[in-house]
Amino acid sequence: MLYVSGSIGLGHVTRDLAVARELRALETGVEIHWLAAPPASDVLAAGGEILVPECASYRCETDQAEAAAHGGHLSLTTYVYRALGCWLHNARVLGDAAKHGQFDVIIGNETYEVVVAYVFGMNVLPVDVPFIMMYDFYGMDVTTRNPLEWLGAWGLNFIWAQERRVTARQNNAAIFFGEPEDVPDHPFGVFLPNRRRYAEDHVEFVGYPLGFDIQTVRDRSHLRATLDYGSEPLVICTVGGTAVGRSLLELCGRAYPLAAQCLPGLRMVLVCGPRIDPATLDIPQGPERYGMVPDLYKHLAVCDLAVVQGGGTTTLEVTALRRPFLFFPVEGQSEQEVTIANRLARHGAGVRMTQGRTTPSSLADAIVANVGREVTYAKIPAEGARRAAQIILERASAVSDRP
Repeated sequence: MLYVSGSIGLGHVTRDLAVARELRALETGVEIHWLAAPPASDVLAAGGEILVPECASYRCETDQAEAAAHGGHLSLTTYVYRALGCWLHNARVLGDAAKHGQFDVIIGNETYEVVVAYVFGMNVLPVDVPFIMMYDFYGMDVTTRNPLEWLGAWGLNFIWAQERRVTARQNNAAIFFGEPEDVPDHPFGVFLPNRRRYAEDHVEFVGYPLGFDIQTVRDRSHLRATLDYGSEPLVICTVGGTAVGRSLLELCGRAYPLAAQCLPGLRMVLVCGPRIDPATLDIPQGPERYGMVPDLYKHLAVCDLAVVQGGGTTTLEVTALRRPFLFFPVEGQSEQEVTIANRLARHGAGVRMTQGRTTPSSLADAIVANVGREVTYAKIPAEGARRAAQIILERASAVSDRP
């Protein structure tokens, strides 16, 4: 299998590794080769995964997103238009990797370059190899009144509305990590089809993927001691795999002394990820700072409160772990501000915050109000990784069984 782990940050590769584990559990003969760019490729290499040589030419979408961001704000529409050239380049790289390897199936996690290239007349996929596309949101939304952004989103949704011409043909497939309610029940845009009905017609909804077994973190007291935490109030602040969240971490750091006045012994851990140097954060003394934290889900499982961006993977994890959390969707990032925020509202999970309207004092108040709070989240279907693996193997078998 050729597995293309694309998109921004680390959330997608976390999901991809969960799917890979299920593939190997269901079919011991599976051999997976990966196409990815940093920081995803760094995680894969550290885990002993096989990277194809074309990774050296595969351009980094995280770089594109960070270049388009400013002050914790990222217009997803602006980012996508800046990324179009990157996608067309990556489509050619993907095509080269597919030709050089004898693959039985190609898997793409939000590998939009395949659809964009197809619309522009470039069919980079081998015609006899199944291609499985994975999504966790479907269609572009606009979060401002800027008419240029509205026009840009319509153009991108026009391309998206051609997606089935790739994923619904022959033995190809499209997988959505989530539920039909996660797709807005309205058109892609003027003169374009209804998004949810369009998706339901050919996309398989598999529930949500977790990168860990929830049963392994049930004993919070034991796990907390194992991680060297005591009985003090514990707040974990994490912003994922990009540098876009630097300002949020600094906001958390500045809120710490104010919250600590009301929470004696408060322990705050700032997780910077691979793209932010912890030493460069402009914060007062008190909070602990770390870069990459292995098995971060374990730390989230034992915290009394998490403060996170609005990313799909981290918010899913804290929801499944049933921990109280504050989440800050990246402003202008429509996936976080619309799709993920609506999903969390439907599940009754988390407290939504807006970074541009949050001061250190108001964040401290929110931390104090929510530390250790009992939660009543709706139970979520979390077998997405296994169901995705089953679909992938079904498509691969359909080709290998042909006469």
